[in-house]
Amino acid sequence: MNPYLQSILLGIVEGLTEFLPVSSTAHLRITEALMHIPLNAAICPAPDMACSQDVSYWAMYTIVIQLGAILALCLLFLGRIIGFMRTFPSGEESNSAWWNHPITMTFVAFACTSGPALALHKWSEKNLGSLQTMAIALLAGGIVMWVIDAWSDRRDPATTHVEQMNILQAIWIGLMQTLSAIFPGTSRSMSTIAAGQLADLDRPTALEFSFLLSIPTMIAATGWDLWKEVHPRAGAAGEMAAHVVMNQQRWIVLIIGTVVSFIVALGVVEWFLRWVRNHGFTVFAIWRILLGGWLLIWGAKYIGG
Repeated sequence: MNPYLQSILLGIVEGLTEFLPVSSTAHLRITEALMHIPLNAAICPAPDMACSQDVSYWAMYTIVIQLGAILALCLLFLGRIIGFMRTFPSGEESNSAWWNHPITMTFVAFACTSGPALALHKWSEKNLGSLQTMAIALLAGGIVMWVIDAWSDRRDPATTHVEQMNILQAIWIGLMQTLSAIFPGTSRSMSTIAAGQLADLDRPTALEFSFLLSIPTMIAATGWDLWKEVHPRAGAAGEMAAHVVMNQQRWIVLIIGTVVSFIVALGVVEWFLRWVRNHGFTVFAIWRILLGGWLLIWGAKYIGG
C-alpha cells in the first residue's frame, strides 16, 4: 500500500480512538498489522538493516502521531485550562484551597499514574505486542465499563463539577489509569472514566477530568516512548537498536499522520462530549466486547500474533 495512504488511514484511526474509551493502542496495532507494516524486529533477518529500519521508523511514527491528538485536545480545552490557571488557587467561586483545585487534582492523579507505570514499564513492554493481552483487556474493560455505567446511571452522583473533587478521588483515578499503562488495550480513557464514576463523579465530570488528566499523561508518555525509540540502547543479545534514519518521504509520511490525527481528534472530542451527556458509554462497551472477542477467536488468523 502507498505509504502516504497508510499514513492517512493511521492518522484517522489515531484521531478517532485516542480519546474514546476503546484503546487507540489496540486499534493502531490491528490496523498496522492489516497493512502488513513491520512491527517486530524479530521478523527481520539478522543482516537486514532495511527491515530493522522500517520497524524502528513505524514504532516512532506510531508514537509521534499521538502529538496531533494531544495538540487538538489542548486547543479545545485551552479556554478551560486558562480559566483554571487564572483562578488558582482559590477556584472559580473563591471558596477552595490550592490542594483541592482542579490543577492540583490533575497533577496528583498524574503522579499516582506515573510512579507505578515507570516501576512496571518492563512488564508493560512485554505485553505491548501481545494480541491476546489486548483482546482480554478489550473484553474485560468493555464488561467493566458497561456494568459501571449502568450502575452509575441509577444513582445521583455527588460530584457534578471538577471543582468539587477531592484529593482521594484524584488519587483513585490516577491509580486506576495505571492499568492502561500496564495492560495495552485497556484504554486510558476507559480507566479514568470508569474510576471517576466509581468515585461518585457524574458522566460529564468523569469525562472532563479524564481529558484534563490525559494532557500531562500523554505528553509524558509520548516523550518517554519517543526517547526510548530514538536513543541508542542495547538489545536482548547486546546489539544496539537501529537508529531511525529519516528521509524526505518518511518526514512527509510522519507529518501527514500527525496532521490527520489532529484534524480528526478535533471533531471527535466535541462529538464525544455531546454523545456522553445524552447516551452514556454503552455503545463503546459493546464495541470493545465485540472487537475483543474477534481478536481472541480470529485475530491470530487474520493479523498474526
